[in-house]
Parts: sequence; structure tokens; C-alpha cells
Amino acid sequence: MKNSKSKNDMSRRALVVVLDSAGIGELPDAARYGDSGAATLPHIYERVPKIHTPNLAALGLGHIAELRGLRADAPPSACFGKMAERSAGKDTTTGHWELMGLELEEPFQTFGEGFPEELLFAFREATGRGVLGNKAASGTAIIEELGKEHLATGDWIVYTSADSVFQLAAHEERVPLEELYAACEEARKICDGYRIGRVIARPFVGRPGSFTRTYNRHDYSMPPDGPTVLDALNEAGVPVSGVGKIRDIFAGAGVGESYATHGNAEGIEQTLALLGKQRSGLIFVNLVDFDMVYGHRRNVEGYARALEEFDRALPEILSALEKQDLLFITADHGCDPTFLSHTDHTREYVPLLAASPLFSQGVPLGTRGSFADLGATVAQALGVAWSGSGESFLGELPL
Repeated sequence: MKNSKSKNDMSRRALVVVLDSAGIGELPDAARYGDSGAATLPHIYERVPKIHTPNLAALGLGHIAELRGLRADAPPSACFGKMAERSAGKDTTTGHWELMGLELEEPFQTFGEGFPEELLFAFREATGRGVLGNKAASGTAIIEELGKEHLATGDWIVYTSADSVFQLAAHEERVPLEELYAACEEARKICDGYRIGRVIARPFVGRPGSFTRTYNRHDYSMPPDGPTVLDALNEAGVPVSGVGKIRDIFAGAGVGESYATHGNAEGIEQTLALLGKQRSGLIFVNLVDFDMVYGHRRNVEGYARALEEFDRALPEILSALEKQDLLFITADHGCDPTFLSHTDHTREYVPLLAASPLFSQGVPLGTRGSFADLGATVAQALGVAWSGSGESFLGELPL
């Protein structure tokens, strides 16, 4: 794809908001991942009939898939479609990298039976502490199981999931956050050799029977093993700001300003602040509560309330857009809180909504063959050449 800059391109902003885990129905290969029947948003709307998201409805969310109680008869104000994940996997890193044009030919390695002893030996030697756990587990369950022993011994709680993650839990009063983060940096060096997608610091507080994970979580991703749209924008001098865990997911590559957040409310607040001061370029936002607080914990009502919270913020976000701006709302994978087989991510299509003050009425964008179509569109919209994966749909938008 060849693009050239123009005056309009340089004055345009693209806002990409990732509703982390808000999948919209199983992919054709979902059975290979143990996810047959998963459908995050459809099941939430089915289970919570009083969910009230009129602004998402007006944009056209109900035109993408049948969502109980969400009217889809009025013409949508946004363009709408869904995207299939081409890369193998269903994790945060794979999803976000593909959104920005990097499709993984080789999936990250998973360790559902626990990490090999040589990896743990190297980690113990590097940190000076022992290891508890070393198995696939729910994060809230394993700290309840091993938290008391951790407080007594100071040993790390190490666990994984169906995703490619090395998760390290420690009580904030037993292990200082600085030591936890330093241990994660050591783990990141070791895990690179095993092609593990993310190392995640999972601090918690409380006492046995009432432990609570905190927002001092930090992700340490492998650096992208190829160029992304973020790199192309950065090299062209186009500003890129990340909100939430975006910088972590890309190991800082291609991300300029970064704004860490403690939940969706702060993420929305930071987004609005950036819309008030960043005059061009990309604002890339991850709203993590859908996944971390509600999806993995199988909290259907909480997930619905989080959707309502985002919906209430939409009018202010939309009113902050300038004439040439583009808003994209999507997800990185699913995490169906009604799914009973496991508590991990689910392999699903993700929704695609594209809005702009330029649109008088939205048009269908169909089913995109890759998340990378979004990144290619962002690059073209901002006037930056991109020759990687993805087919831009900018020409299909009613600009």
C-alpha cells in the first residue's frame, strides 16, 4: 500500500479504543482453542437484559451481531463490521500487534503444564527467592491458595494460563513493588529464549481469605519481532500516544507519550485529556477492566456495567472529535464471562466501529480478514506509507 501525506492527513487524528476482550462471536477455528460457543458481547446482552448502551447502539453495534435488546433498525451513525484474527493465538499481545499490522507466523509458546525447571532455576538464581505454584491457574484463585505460604516464606507465586504468560504474584507488604518489577525484568530476559509473550507483575494486598489484586500490575512484553504501524508513524514524525498498557504491550516500540491508568474510568479521563491537547497523530487506548476485572473473573453483571460506563462517556468523546478525526472502537480477543470451560481468553471475532464528524451515516465494512486492516487504515488516514499486513478500508468510509 502506498500513501502520501497531505495537509489534511497531517491535521487528522485517529483515536483507536480497544475494549479489552470485547469479542463478538466465535471464530471458525474456535474449537481448536477449546472455545466453541464463545461469544462475549452477545452473551452479556443476553444475560443482562436491562443493559443500557444507547450510544453504542446509535453507532451501530447491533448491526455487527444480534445483541439482545440492542435496536438495529435505525441507520447507524458509524461504519460497522467485524475482524477475524489471522495470527495463531488469542492473547493480548498477539491481538494488539495484529491490530497494528504485525501478524504472527510463529505463535508464542504456552506452558499449560508449568514452566520447565531450567527456566525456574535461572529465575531463582536471578532473584534470590524461591518459587511457589508453577501451574496454570486463575490469578485470584492461586493467591488465595498460596498467599499465606507466600507471606510466610517470601517465595514468588508463579503461574500461567492458556495464554503465553509468565505471571509473578507477590504481596505488596511482603515484597516491595520495586523488587517485584525488577524480578519481572529478569524474568523477561529469561523468557525471551522460550518465546513467552508476556511477563506480568501481579501485586496483591490483604490477608488470607480476602486477598485483592491491585492496579500496580505491570506487563513486560517481548519486543515486536517485526515492524508495526506504530513504528511507521514514529519514523514519519507522526505523534503516537498510548493510554493504559499500550506501551507495555509493544515494549515501548513506536510509542511516544504514554499514560498508565488504574482502570477504565482513568483511561477514559486520559483519553479526553489527550483529545484536548494532541492536535494530530494517533491516540491508542486500552481499557483493561473489561478483561482483567470482569472477563477473567466471570463477572457478567460487572462487564455489563463497564459497557454502560463506556457508553456514557461516548458523547463526550465524540464531541471532542474535530472534523477530520476518525474514531475506531474494537477489541483484541474475547473473554466470555459466561463461558464455563475455562477462565481464559476466547478466540472470537472483534467488533469494528468507525466514526467521524464527517459521516452523515455509516456503511457496512463487512468481515475483515485480519485485525491488521485497522492498522493499515490508520496509516493511510494519517498519510503514512505502510507496506506490511492489512488492507486499508479508508476508501470505503464515507469521507
